[in-house]
Amino acid sequence: MSVRILLADDQALLRLGFRMVLETQPDLTVVGEAGNGAQAATMTRALKPDVVLMDVRMPVTDGIEATRRIVESGSAARVLVLTTFNLDEYVYAALRAGASGFLLKDVPPADLISGIRAVAAGDAVVAPSVTRRLIDAFAGHLPDPASGRSPTDERLGQLTDREREVLVEVARGHSNAEIAQSLVVSEATVKTHVGRILTKLALRDRVQVVVFAYESGIVRPGTDPGD
Repeated sequence: MSVRILLADDQALLRLGFRMVLETQPDLTVVGEAGNGAQAATMTRALKPDVVLMDVRMPVTDGIEATRRIVESGSAARVLVLTTFNLDEYVYAALRAGASGFLLKDVPPADLISGIRAVAAGDAVVAPSVTRRLIDAFAGHLPDPASGRSPTDERLGQLTDREREVLVEVARGHSNAEIAQSLVVSEATVKTHVGRILTKLALRDRVQVVVFAYESGIVRPGTDPGD
């Protein structure tokens, strides 16, 4: 079954480049192109893509607000944010809005393709090597855990001790295989724990788990989550 993709970027040349790369794959189909965030939200409702490849900086409505509208509408489409990372100040906000991950705009074609497939399959695309960099870079957007006023704190009480351990490992950006090795359990067991965490905390995917971990104070920016 083909993965249906909507491209959202205000630069027509970039959209053309992405389309050319994606349509070389028999299982990927570009169903539409949006030049701004408002169009992206409207076209998502009309075209029902599986994945929206979303730029952050666009006219009329930016990618953050467009992502929020798509997620809040109840759409099954998953949003994959495109960013220059060091220049975009809004990536963290996009993840909070419900994006399922991010890719750099200069991502190699093979990584773009695999990232879209992963998101379409229900996984989150945040490279472990940059997860900490991302959160640390936007630490100023996080509430102060010392205030005790985080709106998500109470949900931590729903987790078992083992689920809290897995939560911290996910916040480090570790894969299921890495978590299994660290906790000396099987990958299947880790996958089960992650699924339960998502259900109990009412989160969409692993990216949202990372955001929750930092916002709830169970992990602090600039420190080792295991400390």
